[in-house]
Amino acid sequence: MLIEGKVWVFGENIDTDVILPGKYLVVTDPVELGKHAMEGLDPSFPKRVAKGDIVVAGRYFGCGSSREQAPVALKYSGVAAVVAESYARIFYRNALNIGLPVLEIENTKRIAKGGERIRIDVETGEIRNLKTGEVFRAKPIPDFMLEIIREGGLIGKIKKQVAEGKLTDQ
Repeated sequence: MLIEGKVWVFGENIDTDVILPGKYLVVTDPVELGKHAMEGLDPSFPKRVAKGDIVVAGRYFGCGSSREQAPVALKYSGVAAVVAESYARIFYRNALNIGLPVLEIENTKRIAKGGERIRIDVETGEIRNLKTGEVFRAKPIPDFMLEIIREGGLIGKIKKQVAEGKLTDQ
């Protein structure tokens, strides 16, 4: 699974309150949530982000409250993946549950500058800066989590298992 997109760089300790400000928690439409992603840090982000773009950040991305709408807002804004040095565990799992790839790698500042394009091979963890040609390796995503991403999220994986007769209601 290859993802290629423009990089948006954010710093460390990006909490879910700035990924999706609290006043939007009453919104249930994921497309509408996407119109407010990262608004707490960059009010212009939702209008400028494009489908396939990639967020690159420092340590502890998605910290703070455990609002599950934060990764939903990112995904529906067009963000195809997040690359960070580390994540709040609940954000990491919420992102995977909706099929948003989240990769971990040390020293994200070396990967790319804002506006540069990178290509990510989600299955191998290879990240290539398309301007410089440099290649970086993220921690591998476990196979069972890759399967969730491939199916578009946990719901997609469960639907597939039901269709294949591997999961029943008994």
